[in-house]
Amino acid sequence: MNPVGTEHEFTDRVLGGWLGRIAGNMLGKPVEQGDLWTRDRIDRYLRRAAALPLTDYLPEPPPGDGEVFELRPEWRSCVRGRIHGSCRDDDVDYAILGLHLLETHGFSFSTEQVGDLWLLRLPYLQTFTAERAAYRNLAGGLKPPLTATYDNPYQEWIGALIRADVFGWTCPGDPRRAASLARRDAVLSHTGNGVYGAMWAAALISAAFTAPTVRAALGEALTVIPASSRLARTVRRVISLHDARLPWEDTLTTVSEETAGLGWIHTVPNAAVLTAGLLYGDGDFTRTIALTVRGGLDTDSNGATAGSVAGVRTGGGAIPAQWRDPLEDTVRSAVFGFDGVRISELARRTVAVANGG
Repeated sequence: MNPVGTEHEFTDRVLGGWLGRIAGNMLGKPVEQGDLWTRDRIDRYLRRAAALPLTDYLPEPPPGDGEVFELRPEWRSCVRGRIHGSCRDDDVDYAILGLHLLETHGFSFSTEQVGDLWLLRLPYLQTFTAERAAYRNLAGGLKPPLTATYDNPYQEWIGALIRADVFGWTCPGDPRRAASLARRDAVLSHTGNGVYGAMWAAALISAAFTAPTVRAALGEALTVIPASSRLARTVRRVISLHDARLPWEDTLTTVSEETAGLGWIHTVPNAAVLTAGLLYGDGDFTRTIALTVRGGLDTDSNGATAGSVAGVRTGGGAIPAQWRDPLEDTVRSAVFGFDGVRISELARRTVAVANGG
């Protein structure tokens, strides 16, 4: 018996993780440019479109004069009313690739095998920042951990964190094991807080299966990374501000000032936005992903991870229809052999891996 109940319940929770990751990613994708789409700008856009409170995918750009809101080019297939299956995105590609890794090599996979699978299954031009640097190093014959450190200025950015979900989904209620797997994956391309971010996210998703509250899951996740790391200190800071009943906006303003200069793709400020979205979302799926995306920075990555945590806690069957139905149980993916795969099939295969199949 797995630690989350019956096999049906576990499958539904894993499906919730996949659906939540994809829906959160799609919600944040049109405004994924943190230096332009600040928290204030996102809310101005939503007010112009009469979409606050945010309870659905982003609306189309509102007509009329005034401020020009230029969304990412992909917006036409990921705003409300235009979605027919998920868009392709690296935040989902890496979850698929992680599942394929575990299906191929099991839980004893090596970092070198992660790299081999990238070269075999993932197009170079669908990698970015630290992953592209590591891919280039792999193609040049370097081995881990040099692949993470040679000519790679992005070592503490968010890329490894977005690859961590599958390790949490397949280790329900075992945050330390999930973090260990995520670390083995992350060191291919990241160091320091970049690796800690992946460990923390995997542990958080694992803990979400069994912890009584999101607050408790966040506490468990903190135990797998060094308490003195900047990531741990920043997450604790957000928790303390929430516990002090500071409003969500003031919490994010405070922490953004304290992490200024790290950049909008760095792991630490994005973990702050994610932590705030989870805490102030207070267990509600829609509110969690909406607040997380409205928090700005790497909106699609943060929305995806928040959706994964919230989806695991909610279960796929309880995710509101406005998020679930437009996805049409279908994923577009750049991972070779997986384009058009069913979300329900990915969940079934994830459960099989978790069960040792």
